[in-house]
Amino acid sequence: MRVTMLSKALVMGAYQRKCELIAAHPDIELTVLVPPAWGGQPLQRAHTAGYDLREIPIRFSNSFHLHYYPTLKDELAKSKPDVFHIDEEPYNLATWLAMGLRATHLKRFRSPASHRSPASHIASLFFSWQNIKRSYPPPFSWMERAVLRQADAAIVGNSEAEQVWRAKGFSKPIHVIPQFGVDECAFSPNRKSKIENRKFTIGYFGRLVKEKGVAYLIEALPNLPEARLLVVGEGPLRQVLQQFAESLEVSDRVEFRPQAPSTQMPLLYGELDVLVLPSLTQRNWKEQFGRVLIEAMACGVPVVGSSCGEIPNVIGDAGLVFPEGDGEALLQQIQQIQQIQQIQQIQQIQQIQQHHQHHQHPALRDELAQRGRERVLQHFTMQRVADATVGVYRQLAINK
Repeated sequence: MRVTMLSKALVMGAYQRKCELIAAHPDIELTVLVPPAWGGQPLQRAHTAGYDLREIPIRFSNSFHLHYYPTLKDELAKSKPDVFHIDEEPYNLATWLAMGLRATHLKRFRSPASHRSPASHIASLFFSWQNIKRSYPPPFSWMERAVLRQADAAIVGNSEAEQVWRAKGFSKPIHVIPQFGVDECAFSPNRKSKIENRKFTIGYFGRLVKEKGVAYLIEALPNLPEARLLVVGEGPLRQVLQQFAESLEVSDRVEFRPQAPSTQMPLLYGELDVLVLPSLTQRNWKEQFGRVLIEAMACGVPVVGSSCGEIPNVIGDAGLVFPEGDGEALLQQIQQIQQIQQIQQIQQIQQIQQHHQHHQHPALRDELAQRGRERVLQHFTMQRVADATVGVYRQLAINK
């Protein structure tokens, strides 16, 4: 089965591991089309074994809604796909143009090995994170309707996105699969980067914007005198958050670091005692997944998240969830993890002094760390995501 995937996200080298795992299935011949760069990130070629990674020109590369690929028709003529995976939201120009090519021109490009009748079209699917039902002005609303009419299936990154597209009338199969998983070998428990005798470390990794709720973490620090906050990321609120920490006289316990490459993230997680994602629902946004959650869980770091969007579904029973915007509930959950960890540390010191060990019940931190790692291995590894995606391709091929 020939599969062509169009994806701007795959300029990121770490994400290309998914393509290697898809291509490892013996019945899949995979071609991946990517732009030279996206969002300031030039194309990396990190995981390219077993499939054809092609760089193609892009127009309006700074526009999420209006970018498109002028040579796509020629590329599809070369790859002759049986399945066309458009890794884009259905209301974007790139998706509409790609779907239109497939619908009007691709019959002539059909693989000679295909067993479909000459009249059948090439199977196609789109991807979506959109978990809020939104109405777009023309021409985007027209594009969206056309894509929903022509697509044979969809992959969505969260359960609420499935509800959105059902409400918009899409009746074809919808598969809930994260866009990318986590590499469980690179992201694994490692406390070597945790400095002995350093304060209990709370982590926030991500954008510094209002909807991420970082201010709630800073606001909690006066009531957590033995804790520090590590903030890794960039955004327009960085200076505002620094000033807020100064106003609460906790700036000496808040460390801001710039966004780090993905290869350095496992070491950063190793510094943490807990990772918190305190996101806040906005009129046009709520948390669509929360990738830092699965990375932290894979590293054996307990996670605390708000009830915003997909966070509770990602965490499951492997972490703690508080009502979004409830700073007191957030504080209590952090204190719960911190206090039990402190008790465990005291017990360990006493055991060393007494030269023997007593049976202990696992501390909450250890229990959450174990649950988190197990949950990632069951649901969120790159292998799981790749295998589920191949399952979608096979179902499309059978139905066509």
